[in-house]
Parts: sequence; C-alpha cells; structure tokens
Amino acid sequence: MITRHTLSREQVAERTWPIFLDLLIGATGLVFFFAIVNIAQDWMGKPVPAVVISSSVRMLPIYAYYSLVRIWAAYLLSLIFAVGYGYIAVYNKRAESLMIAVLDILQSIPVLSFLPGVMLAMMALVPGHQLGIEMGAILLIFTGQVWNMAFSFYSSLKSIPREMIEAARVYRFSAWQRFWQLELPYATIGLVWNSMVSVAGGWFFLMACEMFVLGDRDFRLPGLGSYLQTAASNGNTHAMIGGLVMMILIIVVTDQLLWRPVIAWSNKFKFEQTESDEQVTSPILTLIRKSNLLAAISKRTLTPFNEGLYQRLAHIESNRHIHPIDDDATKKRPGLITIFFCAAGACVVLYVAFKAIGMMRLVSLPATLLLLEGAGATLLRVYVSLILAVLWTVPVGVAIGLSPKFSRYAQPIVQIVASIPAPALFPVLLLALIKMGGGLTVGSIALMLLGTQWYILFNVIAGAMAIPSDLMEVAAVYRFTRIQRWKRLILPGIFPYLVTGLITASGGAWNASIIAEYFHLQGKVQQTLGLGQQISAATDSGNFPLLLMATTIMALMVVTLNRLLWRRLYRLAELRYKLEG
Repeated sequence: MITRHTLSREQVAERTWPIFLDLLIGATGLVFFFAIVNIAQDWMGKPVPAVVISSSVRMLPIYAYYSLVRIWAAYLLSLIFAVGYGYIAVYNKRAESLMIAVLDILQSIPVLSFLPGVMLAMMALVPGHQLGIEMGAILLIFTGQVWNMAFSFYSSLKSIPREMIEAARVYRFSAWQRFWQLELPYATIGLVWNSMVSVAGGWFFLMACEMFVLGDRDFRLPGLGSYLQTAASNGNTHAMIGGLVMMILIIVVTDQLLWRPVIAWSNKFKFEQTESDEQVTSPILTLIRKSNLLAAISKRTLTPFNEGLYQRLAHIESNRHIHPIDDDATKKRPGLITIFFCAAGACVVLYVAFKAIGMMRLVSLPATLLLLEGAGATLLRVYVSLILAVLWTVPVGVAIGLSPKFSRYAQPIVQIVASIPAPALFPVLLLALIKMGGGLTVGSIALMLLGTQWYILFNVIAGAMAIPSDLMEVAAVYRFTRIQRWKRLILPGIFPYLVTGLITASGGAWNASIIAEYFHLQGKVQQTLGLGQQISAATDSGNFPLLLMATTIMALMVVTLNRLLWRRLYRLAELRYKLEG
C-alpha cells in the first residue's frame, strides 16, 4: 500500500531555501566576475586624461560602479599592507622604531602631496593605457585609508595578554599558527572597525582623487567623487542631492550586506571567559552559514589547503629541531644581505634628500615665513577639532560598543554619516557660514571635525566591544557607581584604542586641511591662511618647490608632536592598560 506524505509550507521552505540561497550566491559570484572582466577591459584601453563629467542623474549608477571599484581595490591593498607592516614592526625590534616613525611621516603627508608624483609615476609605469591613471587614483585613495588600519593592527599585537602568548609558546605554535590562531583573531575587532572608517575615509578623499588637475594637465576620472565635485563647483543643487542619495544608498547596502555580518562574525573573537548575554546578530551572516555551496567550497578547498600548510609547517619545525646546525649556518647570511640593502637604501635616501634640499632652496625667505605662520594656524585648528571630537565620541562610542541592542540601530546610522564625504556637504555649510560672516576660518574647523571625528569614534566603539563581559558583570556585582565604572573599567579598557584613534585622527586632520583651508566653490576659490591652503595652492599652480617645502614642514610637525605626546601615550597604554588575565 502506497502512502503519500504531504509537506507543510515550512518543510517546503526549509528544503527549497538553501537551493535558492546557493543560486543567489552563485549569481553574485558571476556578477563580480563580469565586473572584474569589464573593468579590466576599460583599464587596458587607451588613456583618457580629460573626461567630461555629465551632470545627468542617469549616469550615477555607472559613476558609482567606477568609484566602488577604486575604493575597494584600495581597501584590499590597505588591508594587506596594514597586516604585513604591523606584524613586521612588532617582531623586528631593530626596525620597529624606524617603521613607526615612517608610518607617522606617511600618515601626516596630505593626499595632494602624493598626487603629482604618484599620478605621473603610474602613467610612466603603464604608458598608453588607462590603467596607469586608475592605478594612480587607487594608490592615492590607499594613502587615505591605510594608516589607521596599520596603527590598529600594530597596537593590537602589542596589547595581546601575556598569558595568551605564553600558551602559544607552551603548545609550540609555529609563526603561522600564532598569527592565524592568536594574533589575527585578537586584532580582528579593532581591524574591522578601522576598516569601516578607512572606507569612509576613501569616500572623503574620492573627490580629490577623481578630480585632480596639475597645472595645465587634467587627470579627471569618471566617478561619484568627480560627479559631486563638478556639481559643487557648478552650484548644481539637484545633481548634488542625486549624488548624495546614491552614495547613501551604497553605504546602507554595504552596511547591511557586508559590515553588519562582519561585525557579528568578529564578535566571536572577543577576549572573555564567560559568554555575553547579548550578542550582535546579522540575518545575512545566518543565511551565509546555511549555504551548502559555500560549505562545499570551504570543505574542498580551504580545509585541504590549511591541513597541507600546517603539515608543511610542522615538518619544517621538526627539521629545525633535528638539524640545529643549519639555523646557526644561516644566521650569518642575512647580516651581509641586510648590510647591503641598508647601504643601498641609505644611498638612495641621501640622494633624494640632496635633491629635495636643492629644490627647497628655491623657496624664498618670505614664502618660508608664510609657511611657518600657516603651520601654526593649521596646528591650532587641528587640536581644536580633536578636542571637540573627543567630547562627544567617547560617550557615544562607549554606549554603542557596550550595548548590542543600541548598536543595531546606531551603528548603521553612524556608518552612513561617517561615509558621506565632508567635501560634498561643505558647499552648503560654507555658503551658510559666509552669509553669517564666519567664512572659511570657522568652516575649516568644521570640515576637519567632519573628516576626523570618525577615527576616534570607531576606535572607541572597538575598544568598548573588546571589554570582556565578565568584567562588566563583576562591576555590576560589586555595585560600581557610574563614575567608578568609567574610572576603573571603561576608560582603562578603551584607552589603547582611544590613543590609536587620536593618533590617526590627528594625522587625518592634517590631511583634511588641504580641503578645509582651500575650497573651490561656484567658480571661486575660498581660502584661509594655513599649511593645507598653501599645499593646495602650490598643487594647483604646479609650484613643486613650495609644495615640497610645505609638505616637509607638515611632516616634521606631525612627527615631532607624535614623539612628544602620542608615542608616550602609546607606551603608557602598552605598559599600564594592557588587558591581563
């Protein structure tokens, strides 16, 4: 006797949904593959140095597509560089001080100071193809994204609890196992939140990178940044609104499809001994975990690769113990290689320094004095903007980081607001200030604040999220007052992250000065005395000696302040506020 079993709607949905999900993931993969092929064809075409930017709203999807490719290509480069640079700086004690000093210098150099050399070098490297100009724009966006990520990864590795390092030694982790199973997971939360603010920083400098003019040469690129800059210069309010709406739509979709799942995933790397009652959740992450296609890909590719790699590393490690003489024999070789490269590097540095000094000697004494006066004005604006940022970002960041329920609503809003480039909002703000009599003198501080406060906020959120839940429960059991909780738990817990945020925000504020103190509005240049204004003006006129002198002064000021103030706070965070079990 044959019986028929009828399935309920829930059972049918349970069986068909994974199939639909796998088809959706496969289709998404095909879309990404088509996008890569399409953009490769465009980039390998002939260069178009002066593109006419249309003000039509119909062009927005195409422009958004080009900008997204540049931002995410720059982000991938930033992530690889940040992890590699931070790791080497931590474990190479001889080079650590030099590498951090170089990082201080590089983060203090404005994007516009990189622009001429990078763009011309990339065009010379890939002549006859659009790829050269695109690579130049990507590298310039990279310079606006990478430094806070590198500082975050470096500071996370320096603050790993001692008992976790000892456990890795006891279990004889190889360097790869220690990196993959301890260091990278411990740094994940800070790296994720700094990735979000880095992408937001990419949007901030997108307008400058896609709308670059050097003297009589025009390196304009089609994109959302150039669209917004063209609309702002022409005073086209409808185009500006359309561009901002498109940007906000992209940010919202990115937040829900990417950042929210990544935040929920990174929560499992939180260092605590008891599981928190409230967990960050993401429907998208839940769906991804149910995908049979991704599970099969992981089982057939990632798992065998990891097993093979671990076996290979274990074999190498065992050979080291069996043949210790080989290690002693190889210790002498790197010394000669190191000396050779150091000597070659020193020669290159001396040659470049000699040429730079010769170029800077062309700058007159009155121009140099004006640069120093502008440096003082910019320094004052930078630290006023930092103080204003700290006053609101610390309480708001702690509230978001400690409350997953509040974070569900506040984090997307913060991500949207942080990703809207301040230069796109600045024309409206500047026009209002001009009518009120404030002008760019006040507006420059507002633009610096809009561009740098997110470095502090996102690092504070990461620091608050990293505070173990069991410590919060202990504070509740012992009935800490609000002041005691902030003084003994919250502020010490977020201090290393806050210092990282302040350092990167300081560099970001100096970087933002190139836009905050010199702005094209309705065919006119609005400017105020400052180092950023002089760098922008020198770039517009192609005055390379003045540009080099102004950039050098800015880098020296930032490095000096970092050594006198921020490095000491970094050291304090490493020694006194390190989380120990």
